[in-house]
Amino acid sequence: MGSPDDPGRLVLAATPLGDFGDASPRLVEMLATADVIAAEDTRHLRTLTGVLGVNPTGRVISFYDAVEAARVPGLLAALRSGSTVLLVTDAGMPSVSDPGYRLVAACVAEDLPVTCLPGPSAVLTALAVAGLPGRRFCFDGFPPRKSGPRRRWFAALAGETRTCVFFESPHRLAESLADAAAALGGGREAVVCKDLTKRYEDVRRGTLAELAEWAAAGVRGEFTVVLAGAGEPPVAAAPR
Repeated sequence: MGSPDDPGRLVLAATPLGDFGDASPRLVEMLATADVIAAEDTRHLRTLTGVLGVNPTGRVISFYDAVEAARVPGLLAALRSGSTVLLVTDAGMPSVSDPGYRLVAACVAEDLPVTCLPGPSAVLTALAVAGLPGRRFCFDGFPPRKSGPRRRWFAALAGETRTCVFFESPHRLAESLADAAAALGGGREAVVCKDLTKRYEDVRRGTLAELAEWAAAGVRGEFTVVLAGAGEPPVAAAPR
């Protein structure tokens, strides 16, 4: 640990999406040595460190959506005192539709050091395997939960020429794809990625209408959807 004259640093660390073998050596080292670990789910953190054979020596605190704002002042105090604070979420990169933004913004406002251990990202992994243009893309988080706002959300993408990546929960996937088809046309190409890097990873390619019909039969897992941009030609002979 440093001193008040030697501020600590906030380290954002990407964690495996599903295959713990994707954990980087730097992540393993930081889990073992950080003064404070702020984890989205402390139970998940225990599973991760157990599989990796890591025994954290630092203080572990929870840092999920409902408590994020309340935890920021204490973590800032730890950083000011010279502590290294490691921030991890359940999977992928903190701050990307996961807790982290508020703490990073607070650190920036106080000129406290922030760095990142790069690694797994569901957004980039889905984009890479989708087979849709990736030179220009956008990420839009989660669609709204209710159908009306969700259709308007998709309608706003009608003229978007970039490939768009978004997340969706299993119990809303079918309705979300149906709303996307209604707003954008059932013939728009898309790719649904299920449980990326896990044993039962599945990548489904097709039109929005086809994918909505598939999802309506019932799905389970964690989903990342990649939507073709407006004006993109259909992917020829794409496996479905």
